[in-house]
Amino acid sequence: MDEVYQYRTIEQAATAEFKDRGSKFLAYAYAVNTLADVKLRLQDLKKLHPKAVHHCYAYRIGTDGTVFRANDDGEPSGSAGKPILGQIDSAGLSNTLVVVVRYFGGTLLGVPGLINAYKTATAYALSNTPVAEKWIEDKYELSFDYPGMGEVMYLLRQSEASIYEQDLQLFCRLVAGIPRKHAGVYVQKLSEIRGVKVEHVA
Repeated sequence: MDEVYQYRTIEQAATAEFKDRGSKFLAYAYAVNTLADVKLRLQDLKKLHPKAVHHCYAYRIGTDGTVFRANDDGEPSGSAGKPILGQIDSAGLSNTLVVVVRYFGGTLLGVPGLINAYKTATAYALSNTPVAEKWIEDKYELSFDYPGMGEVMYLLRQSEASIYEQDLQLFCRLVAGIPRKHAGVYVQKLSEIRGVKVEHVA
């Protein structure tokens, strides 16, 4: 199997609305990187819509998409979370969360009606945001003395790395994500700089 170097995610948050027989379905799509991000987004929406009957959601996280969940939040089993996740998957997205907030309109929609509503609201929200191809990164912790900083930063810029943490004093430490497609080459180059210690971060 070929090594995968990129994943698809949404570039910005997006919203959409779908109505059916008085019920209102408000879909919110977010780019998320961790389960903590998911929790925060859900908390915010529950504060924003305290009177809503359901806050159904699904997410897929991780560059290999192995972390996922579909939650019906009180709707009939499989009628909300699954259709939301289905739309995320059919768009081939990861690191994506969609929450659909439902205001009940007085008429029961039945399971087929609910599936259609959650699926459509999600599709609308996802179509309102651009999709980006992102490099899968491997994270490394680098420790080095201040004089080596110029060389280290030059190589990181060249490798198109993302800097996640940095503490640049007399003794420097930083955590960088280097695109997997050429991480090996750059880790080798960084390790060859005198006094630079490079460790892979899980």
